Amino acid sequence: MRQGKRMISAVLAVMLLIYMGITASAADPAQEGELTAEQKLQQELDTAYAMTVQSNSIPGWPQGPGTYGDAAIVMEAETGAILYAKNIKDHHFPASITKVLTALVAMENGQFTDPVVFSHDSLAFIQPGDAYIGMKEGNQISLEQGLYAVLLASANEVAYAVGESVGRNAGYDYNWFLERMNARCRELGGENSNFVNPHGLHDPNHYTCAKDMALIGREIFRHPEFFNIVQTLQYTIPASETTEEHIFQQKHKMLYPGNAEYYEWAIGGKTGYTDEALSTLITMADNGSMQLVCVVLRTHGKNVYPDTRNLLDYAFANFSRIPAAEAETSEDVEQILSTPESTDPAIGKGYVVVPNGMDFKDLAMEIVPDSENEGQCTLEYRYSSTLLGTARAALSQSYIDSHQKKKEDQEPEAQNSQQKKQEDKDSKILTFLKDKTDLEKGVILGGPVILLILTAVLIIIIRTRRKR
Repeated sequence: MRQGKRMISAVLAVMLLIYMGITASAADPAQEGELTAEQKLQQELDTAYAMTVQSNSIPGWPQGPGTYGDAAIVMEAETGAILYAKNIKDHHFPASITKVLTALVAMENGQFTDPVVFSHDSLAFIQPGDAYIGMKEGNQISLEQGLYAVLLASANEVAYAVGESVGRNAGYDYNWFLERMNARCRELGGENSNFVNPHGLHDPNHYTCAKDMALIGREIFRHPEFFNIVQTLQYTIPASETTEEHIFQQKHKMLYPGNAEYYEWAIGGKTGYTDEALSTLITMADNGSMQLVCVVLRTHGKNVYPDTRNLLDYAFANFSRIPAAEAETSEDVEQILSTPESTDPAIGKGYVVVPNGMDFKDLAMEIVPDSENEGQCTLEYRYSSTLLGTARAALSQSYIDSHQKKKEDQEPEAQNSQQKKQEDKDSKILTFLKDKTDLEKGVILGGPVILLILTAVLIIIIRTRRKR
């Protein structure tokens, strides 16, 4: 009897162990093919890193590093040359790097002493977790103080108030400021962006691309006041009759000496993050020889700073600037002209950026004659269709003479072509009239004249009736 009970107990114990094993197996996501959070992140990282870097496919181009983001670019600021390109025209959400454009439009359309007033609308959209510094309705600060809050603290309510106040101070409104953001982006060459707010909080219709953000960053180099702001590590808006005291710090770790992510050549930039955008970062750097803009979008994990560092190191180590005046030997060019400060971002200062070791003669040079300044032109330098720089130049007399002769030779050809077209037209008319009777020919040829006479008679009759 006891032996039977022991057998039953043993069987039950085995069944229990089997059941527990089955339950544990069913509860293990790895056993069912489901991925853990860590595995999903690693999969996202691997996918992003494996994405094609388009600039690496240029023959003879230095091979750039992979990144753990979906898009990235490095642009040389003075020439606009794109040194590294990974999906640079793809749409992505910018998050708070939007505020770089907000600052640009504000600096171009306002004065630092202009008032920034906080309305109900500038505060009503803020949700728990959104970056803000606690401004209240009716508070008033200066535009300069507002830009410190926008660029250092990434304060969303201040970004809205800046846009609203700059628009109003210019005689317009908040929507005008948004229109200026989009227009300014297009003026700089941006083609793949749409900005619907000045702060970057998620909106499905608010997007940009790496190239457009780099063009905006390039323009920022014209504004030293921007760099004065972002190189400030801590800033205080003092208490006043219109606001309380607010203290905040810079969030871009590459600008923070002593931080593990500090980068000695970084001189400015802006961080960004939303759940939809993931991490975004724009960074301006200057090593004394080149000025660079680096943008990384939709970066997975904590790789936004290492990716940016690797890209900047790659560009500084593999490219150099060459003055066109020292290297250009074409007989078509009399001399390279000095370039005055221009508002046109397409006009550089006569430099070309080339991979180290590449001969200047390997570049394709295109002459674009001026339509207004006779004898002058813009030289465009390309390698494998990639624009690497431009220079203003005076054309040689031999080039001017040869092209004048071509123009003179083409004029008779154009006249002959026009005469031939007229002869063909006349021939077609004669062919059409060939089989017609004299009466039909008279109707066809005289019809327009008769119509004109009838129209004139009708006008006279109408005027006569009006006078009666």
